[in-house]
Amino acid sequence: MLFDVRTYSCRPGTIKLQLELYEKLGFTPQTRHLGQPVAFLVTETGPINTYIHIWAYESAADRETKRAGMQADPDWQAFLKASAEAGYLTGQQTQLMTPASFFKFKR
Repeated sequence: MLFDVRTYSCRPGTIKLQLELYEKLGFTPQTRHLGQPVAFLVTETGPINTYIHIWAYESAADRETKRAGMQADPDWQAFLKASAEAGYLTGQQTQLMTPASFFKFKR
């Protein structure tokens, strides 16, 4: 199992707008290819103006295949274009993680 943990930072005052844009244009094409996320979270304390989503894959090959399909999807491309034009995002961090030996992930 491979977890893709993605943290996005937004300009102050724009996180709600970014999430609305994602809900309207990005969520459907992304889940069409990746399935449902393990979690989609908004920071309450710590680095504010950030949100995190976590995706689970069977392997690195599974991740590569699913993400390639998503990148080729015109609906996903439309979201990326709209997001870039809006300019709400200021940064992204991606971590690929594997579960600890004692953790049994259940879908």
